[in-house]
Amino acid sequence: MSTDDVKIPAKRSLLTIAGAALLFAGVTAGYGFMNRVQSKQEVVDWASRQATPTVSLASFIPTPPNQTLTLPGNVQPFNKAAIYARVNGYIKSWEHDIGTPVKAGQALAIIDAPDLDQQLSQTKATLASVRANLQIANLTASRNNILLQKQIVAQQLADQTDADAKAKEAVVDANEANVKQLETMQSFKTLAAPFDGVVTARNVEIGMLISAGGSGQPLFEVSDLHRVRIYVQAPQSFSAGLKLGMAATFEMPQYPGVQFEATLSHISKSINSTSHSMQVELQADNSDGKFFGGAYCNVHFNIPSDPNRLRIPSTALVVGNKGTQVAILDGNSKVVLKKVELGRDFGDSVEVLAGLTSSDRIVDNPPETLADGDNVQVAATPPSS
Repeated sequence: MSTDDVKIPAKRSLLTIAGAALLFAGVTAGYGFMNRVQSKQEVVDWASRQATPTVSLASFIPTPPNQTLTLPGNVQPFNKAAIYARVNGYIKSWEHDIGTPVKAGQALAIIDAPDLDQQLSQTKATLASVRANLQIANLTASRNNILLQKQIVAQQLADQTDADAKAKEAVVDANEANVKQLETMQSFKTLAAPFDGVVTARNVEIGMLISAGGSGQPLFEVSDLHRVRIYVQAPQSFSAGLKLGMAATFEMPQYPGVQFEATLSHISKSINSTSHSMQVELQADNSDGKFFGGAYCNVHFNIPSDPNRLRIPSTALVVGNKGTQVAILDGNSKVVLKKVELGRDFGDSVEVLAGLTSSDRIVDNPPETLADGDNVQVAATPPSS
């Protein structure tokens, strides 16, 4: 190749290329600097968001017009009597076993009481003797009064015979009372049912030795089951909602899925200092004989609710050294810890008596580190309570 074919670039062209290269380098450096600044700001913003906790809000739980309260109940007969012996002796015979219906006054058992029979015979003989003495004393007093009128005997003798007759009359009255008492005791040789009912216990056998008195186990037990009483221990917090005549329902294990009706008949109006509960009594008809004494049941009360009382989820409570509190958010999304007074506990929710209003925004599941004045951000979609 000859030297004439090689062309040397002009000086102006070289300057243009150098300027373009410098401009490209400057643009590249500026773009990289702007990217670094933007990335740094994004890091700052992310760190700021991470430092501000995100919380979710809890909703107030609507208060139903009536609240169902379920409590265990103890079924007892409307009337129940334990039959004891009033006389000493032996069981001569018994007439009715357990489960047998009986009428009032119907004999349950007969007691053979030979000692009582002998005592009654002796008392009757003594009565006959004092009656004879009284008859002689009356005749003597009558004769002396006649002789006194004829001035045959002295006044003192007539007075003595009159006093002797009155004394013997008093002895006769005392012995008549003894005879009546023993005759009454004789009637207790028959153990009778006190009212219409069912024999629910029998603890006698023929020939058994019987002692008078109410100690030990009863000889018979009679229960009136045409109606039953249901005893329930109601918690103190629900006692104000229980009213006489209130209707209730109850269920029994032996009749699954079946509900029976009962009526609140008595309220003890006394709180047990140990269990802080109050005994109430319900009554239910048992004409078909389905209920038995000593049975267990679940009683359901429909207690009217106070519509002005607020209920919140239990997860919104903050329990600490300052008592029970609830975290709410003010208008600037800052935390305010408010002390609340709780009422009834329903498990998943609690009743708030004081400390909150229906317009408060409540924090659900507040973190343990949350404090008054903390800035928080609210989750986009609050969970449904």
